[in-house]
Amino acid sequence: MFQLPLPGRGHAGAAHPERPEAVAFARRPGTFALVIDCRSGAVLAELESPENRHFMGHGTFSADGSLLFTPENAYDLGEGRIGIWDAAAGYRRIGEFRSGGVGPHEALFLPGTGVLAIANGGIDTHPDSGRAKLNLPVMKPNLAYATADGEILETVDLPPDWHLNSIRHLAVRSDGLVAAAMQWEGDIAVAPPLLMLHRRGGAPVFAAFEGDAHRQMQGYAGSVAMSRDGQMAAISSPRGSLVQCFDAETGAPLQSLAEPRCPPARRPNAAAWPPPWWRAGRRKRGARRRWCCGRGSCPEPFWSVRRPQAAAAAVVPRRAAPGLTRRLPVSGRDSPPSPCWRHRS
Repeated sequence: MFQLPLPGRGHAGAAHPERPEAVAFARRPGTFALVIDCRSGAVLAELESPENRHFMGHGTFSADGSLLFTPENAYDLGEGRIGIWDAAAGYRRIGEFRSGGVGPHEALFLPGTGVLAIANGGIDTHPDSGRAKLNLPVMKPNLAYATADGEILETVDLPPDWHLNSIRHLAVRSDGLVAAAMQWEGDIAVAPPLLMLHRRGGAPVFAAFEGDAHRQMQGYAGSVAMSRDGQMAAISSPRGSLVQCFDAETGAPLQSLAEPRCPPARRPNAAAWPPPWWRAGRRKRGARRRWCCGRGSCPEPFWSVRRPQAAAAAVVPRRAAPGLTRRLPVSGRDSPPSPCWRHRS
């Protein structure tokens, strides 16, 4: 296991099919990618997107691992590109081709073929504008299929009323069935289905639960995956804290799995806090509220119970759980303030 600092925020990685290497990509609109030795954590190469291009957070290798393909935005033209890098020659850039749309986010090869499935999200961005989405009124996402030479073989468009449904992430089954996760850029109350299933030459299948179960996704499918046997496709919603599973052939809803939610953080109520020992100590020995330990500008408040005759005092951070008690040495009421839990050495 290793840790490696990145020049900026990353998004996803691409694993080499034969060598213990992976490429970590910048989050859009970032311009860096690092080739990492997965055994040692060493950086083998640093990739920089060409002028007027930025990465979209993903990449994929050809089946033999000789080429790396990277979805990119040609922001000077407002068009999507797929960059080509020679992985056998130190990841030298050797070309690019059009993605068949705007804002390609992820691209994956169909197994056993040289055909690349490309999720054109439809969103135009520019490094000078950060992550601002510049073309929502006219965005037009699509799922495109292209050869490794850049020939567009097929394009699948969404219904016109769903043009705000950005196609983002992909999963591919062994027989070429593509599952695409989408993110709705409109009013989440009227969000359309967030999962599309498609096989080349056929019509797309859009899958969604009914009513409240669908609205719990909050218009956002963060990732997508196929089950090991290929019978089920699943999408996740980090906003809704749930995963929804569908039949991969028909799109029929199967199961919705909600993540257990922790109760919201709140101050202990008067009945349970302070605990009895604190109340007793306060009446008998006195207590006072301190703001941290006076070290620098630390804002952490805590309750300090002074016991002059004792060798130690219990210090409990105000926002900590009752069980998280810190015991710090004190010598008496006139001793210097004890360090708070943030500054305890």
